[in-house]
Amino acid sequence: MAADTLADDPRPYRVYLAWFGPGMVKVGITALERGPARLLEQGAVCFSWLGAGPLMAARRAEELLRAALGVPDRIPYGAKRAVRSRLPGSPAERAAEVEALHARAVALGGWPESLTRSPCEVVDHVGVFGLAGLPAAAAEVTELTGGGTVGGELVAAAGPDLHLATGRGVVVLDTRLMTGWQLVPAQARSSAPGAAGPASPREGELTVPVREFKEAPGVQDGLF
Repeated sequence: MAADTLADDPRPYRVYLAWFGPGMVKVGITALERGPARLLEQGAVCFSWLGAGPLMAARRAEELLRAALGVPDRIPYGAKRAVRSRLPGSPAERAAEVEALHARAVALGGWPESLTRSPCEVVDHVGVFGLAGLPAAAAEVTELTGGGTVGGELVAAAGPDLHLATGRGVVVLDTRLMTGWQLVPAQARSSAPGAAGPASPREGELTVPVREFKEAPGVQDGLF
């Protein structure tokens, strides 16, 4: 949801709670006509609607939750991908934080009168993204290069992130890195400037720069 969206946008909007992993819940708004598309784009592991109404009412509700409950409106993609391989195993466990925050949110005073509150109905995307049993990522692609190859088996896709099983383990490719690049299938040779993918690479070959994770992403020895 763009911050500079016109304040007089007549479309109805929804307020939602999105969960990306333990301790990572955010609040956001999206046009009702888009359905759950925004949640899929963000890589939300599960979510629930909070309410629906005019744009400015939705914005006021979003700000209310940020101020009263300390729920952020942004979570970095790096933090999201760091926990995908160690999510709770059951839908009930994954839904617990959303359900608890939803109950606290709808009990708050100061909700805009024009915003209709929605019951808590948690939608789980683990199956959609292919996250069940996902191996921990060993590295992430940092950039694409001319003539570079990214080869591997797609094992999960969440938001802009593709998790690929390669010869170097599971590597994450943020598809936003593809912006401005001309891409060709790995089986074909292209002489076009900026094309990625030389001919006949080995299965799982990776010849673009990557950043290796020294330990399982997101694992900490301590808080301080």
